[in-house]
Amino acid sequence: MLNWRVVLPFLLTGTIWGSTWFVITGQIDGVPAAWSVFYRFALATPALFIVALLMKRRLRLAAAEQKLAMIVGLFQFSGNFLFVYHSELYVTSGIVAMMFGLLMVPNALLGRIFLGERQQGGFWLGSAVAIIGVSLLLLHEWRANPDAGVVGGNVALGIVLAMLGILAASVANVIQANPVGRGVPMVSLLAWAMLYGTLFDFGFALLTTGAPPIPTAIEYWSGIVYLALVGSVVTFPLHYNLVREIGAGRTAYNSILTISVAMFISTLFEDYAWTLLTLGGMALAVVGMVLALRSKQRPSSDSG
Repeated sequence: MLNWRVVLPFLLTGTIWGSTWFVITGQIDGVPAAWSVFYRFALATPALFIVALLMKRRLRLAAAEQKLAMIVGLFQFSGNFLFVYHSELYVTSGIVAMMFGLLMVPNALLGRIFLGERQQGGFWLGSAVAIIGVSLLLLHEWRANPDAGVVGGNVALGIVLAMLGILAASVANVIQANPVGRGVPMVSLLAWAMLYGTLFDFGFALLTTGAPPIPTAIEYWSGIVYLALVGSVVTFPLHYNLVREIGAGRTAYNSILTISVAMFISTLFEDYAWTLLTLGGMALAVVGMVLALRSKQRPSSDSG
């Protein structure tokens, strides 16, 4: 764990992904979120194919593998990101990042249903503690929003959108772990999935918002470049190399660093107000996630 080949990518991915949540807020300021999602992956997709070529991974996929890539692209690079971008119109970016720290819960539930994976009691206890913590943070958001008292207010909409994004990401995570997915180089699968997702993003944006806008602000396009190349292309290979080096369980601790960076940035640039309620919620969320991640998964042979 202390080897530089582990520490450096661990710190880089956590810090980069923690920063992307705030950068997204600049992509939805005056520009339809759907088009910003499309622009991001329109740039990231060819770059990821180049990465796959440089890593000498096969890019020709069988029919079943292409079908899997299409499904992963629909859920991961369309549904997930479209929901996330729209959710940040209503909820602080750091809070959305914190909610995504609970991705392990639907992952475990869907993994149990479709992959026969079972988690020990400690996982569910830790998850319950983390959910309580995140709920306190969301309660603060609700109270701080002018529309908090209105049924269907902005915060409520943002929470629902973020939850749908979490569900979409979880479906993609579980689906790619099936036997077909295990036979495809991860970078190749992600490149094709991103291509399919980008095509869907284009169609969705065109149908829902009309012709694509052409922003002129340099800050907007620099944000697109950062999210596409640094936040997507650089981090994915680093992340999956970590999974190979130290395992998926230890790599999952990266989410704690990601959340910490996201909340720190929200404090600096979004004037996020810390109170006893939010401090307590943050503490419970992090402690709960640590407890859940420390719990070992039961062997799949125990299922049934």
